This record gives sequence, C-alpha cells and structure tokens, in this order.
Amino acid sequence: MTASRELDSPDERFTERLTAGTTAEALQRRLVAQESTHLGTTLGQIAASGSLPRAAALVVAARRRYVTGTGKSLAYATLLADDLAVGLSHVSVIDDASVPALDVLAEVTGSDVLVAFSFRRYRRATLRIARAFVAAGGTLVAITDDPEAPLAPLAVEIVVVDTDSASFADSPTAVVAASHILATLAVSSAKGARRRIATRDRLSRELELHV
Repeated sequence: MTASRELDSPDERFTERLTAGTTAEALQRRLVAQESTHLGTTLGQIAASGSLPRAAALVVAARRRYVTGTGKSLAYATLLADDLAVGLSHVSVIDDASVPALDVLAEVTGSDVLVAFSFRRYRRATLRIARAFVAAGGTLVAITDDPEAPLAPLAVEIVVVDTDSASFADSPTAVVAASHILATLAVSSAKGARRRIATRDRLSRELELHV
C-alpha cells in the first residue's frame, strides 16, 4: 500500500494534498494526471487477474442477483444493478429501503449471488450483510480496494480496484469502469439477454419513458 493510501480519513487527505495557495489549474492538472494513470494501471491489473470474467460467470449462473454497498458504495451498487437489470432478471439492490437486508437474508439459497462494494473505512453494515449472506449459503463477489480487505476472506471472487487519488476523496474512476466491464461481460453472456433488452426497448417506447 502506498504512502498516500495510509491517509485514512478525508480530513487527513485534505490537509496533506490540498494545501493553501494551490491554484485550481494546478490541482486539475494533478488530478487529471493521476486519474489517467491509475485507471490504466488498475484496468491492466484487473485484466491480468481474470477476476472480472470469473465474477461475471458467477453473476450469470445465479438464480437471484443481489448488489449492496453502504454510503458512497451504495451509488456504485445502484449503478451496477441498473446495468445488470437491462439483460438479466432477478437483480436487486439491498439498500434497507426498497429491499431490506433482513428480507433477503431470510431467503438466501446456494444459487444466489451477492456483489458487495466495500472500500477503506470499510462500513460495518456491508460486512454484516456479507457475512450473513455467505453463512446462509450464498456466493459473495467482493469489489474492494485491497486483497486483504474485510470482505476478502468471505468472497469466492475478489475484484481489487485502485481508488487512490490526489483529492481528499478516494477516486471512483476505476470502480465505475470495473463495474461497467462486469455488467457488460455478464449481460453479453446471459441467455435471453438480447430478447430482454429488445422487450425493454419496446416497452420504453410504448410507455413514452424518454424524451
């Protein structure tokens, strides 16, 4: 883990990186350079590991697909679920609003998969859901920032994503890219995906959902 990754809190990162007197132009150059570099590096490492095709195969093979994350990671989970649902059935976000964790955990079977997003300052809620899901017999895919993250021992497959940044906030860039690739791989290999996509397009037109 790099020295910059050791700055655990947003306050520590702000103090270290966003010093007084730095111009917006200079900060932008630094952010663009680091985002460009770490995106290419991370995607190269993920491709070499083969973790995304294996994760996609687990998602496709499942009877029911659940996605979860807490805090900022809930946005990643929602994005992945939306993309998966275009071509796959039985995709749900566990968010304790529309789909409460308790309802899901009470019915988990060995044919269910959970994709969990979890990044540093790892949220206890995500870890609790993942533990209970695996204990009930489900399969866990973890998308996280460290091969030794709390979810790692529970997961059948781990996708490790670099979230380092020149900002006070950890970078979402490679997380979103990995999520996009995972959804594409899963939907492209799913039986009936083309029919489902065509049906959704037809219904969208009939319901006049778009401008």
